[in-house]
Amino acid sequence: MAYDISQLRKFVTPEIIFGAGSRKTVANYVNTFAARKVLLVSDPGVVAAGWAADVENSLQEQGVDYVLYTQVSANPRVEEVMLGAEVYRSSACDAIVAIGGGSPMDCAKAIGIVATNGGHILDFEGVDTICTPVPPVILIPTTAGTSADVSQFVIISNQQERVKFSIISKAVVPDVALIDPEVTATMDPFLSACTGVDALVHAIEAYVSTGSGPMTDAHALEAMRLINGNLVAMIKQPDNIQLREKIMLGSLQAGLAFSNAILGAVHAMSHSLGGYLDLPHGLCNAILMEHVVAFNYDAAPDRFKVVAQTLGIDIRGLSGPQVRQRLVQHLIDFKHAVGFAQTLGMHGVGISDLPMLSIHAMDDPCILTNPRESSIRDVEVVYAEAL
Repeated sequence: MAYDISQLRKFVTPEIIFGAGSRKTVANYVNTFAARKVLLVSDPGVVAAGWAADVENSLQEQGVDYVLYTQVSANPRVEEVMLGAEVYRSSACDAIVAIGGGSPMDCAKAIGIVATNGGHILDFEGVDTICTPVPPVILIPTTAGTSADVSQFVIISNQQERVKFSIISKAVVPDVALIDPEVTATMDPFLSACTGVDALVHAIEAYVSTGSGPMTDAHALEAMRLINGNLVAMIKQPDNIQLREKIMLGSLQAGLAFSNAILGAVHAMSHSLGGYLDLPHGLCNAILMEHVVAFNYDAAPDRFKVVAQTLGIDIRGLSGPQVRQRLVQHLIDFKHAVGFAQTLGMHGVGISDLPMLSIHAMDDPCILTNPRESSIRDVEVVYAEAL
């Protein structure tokens, strides 16, 4: 798979401030938008950890009024978005700040969509469906992996239908991302593993995506190197701020890559699976990633060889099938090293569930940039291999 380097490509990104303590500068950036009142979106865990208080203190010190909204689940739900939009409107807010993992950040972006466009969040499923710009949005990630803080994606869970749906638009690229490695210090090993694997999959899928280009490639490859080389050590040494900085930087690089190159079948299938079972997104990715890589390999062998080399695999003298096997085994070993050895069957998924999961995966926009063209039957077979 190759691209024409002269082809015109867009690359969208927020203003990015990376560094320890950057969360405490949030009021400076709120003031650049002349905001009178902020909707501060978070969740109970982030509040309990004390990170939301740092944001509140910054706002209070500069006299910025705000209302705190924390009714956000681990997979943000339609109802939580609609309630948040009502709080935004009834409180006369004119900007949004979110501090948390992917869930509060996605919820915040979705609230912004409804706040200015009206209607229901379900109306905006798909690509480029947003007509009116959202309010100013400032995001502060407390996990290293989801990259909602830099991406043009919003992922929301519709529990009534047991599905997740995607909204993809440059309208939801945040205005400012304050990326502060200090706030990841309260992540437990499971959350660190979930978000770290998510970031690695972001990087791999962006690199082999049919939407990849020279700018996204540079970010994707550096993200792979950082995450592959530091995630296991970070989980073993959770207090090592230097390792956390490297993983946070890897997450940022992966986010810039996939936001612009889009993703592939791992994420399409993971969104379907996570919506059905309400499982953590990174866990879904971990269960599926090596199976999708094995499926996709022959569609982009040169790209996957570069992935293998970037992950530290010596491919000299190896045939294509041997590289494929080494890469698949490396991904298996990597996820085992961070604590994942689960299968779909362990979560109650059976053969009878696969047709429905496959239909929803094929409806996900991420499948469109998968390097191998896929049918419902193809996706069903990959799910079956993960049982």
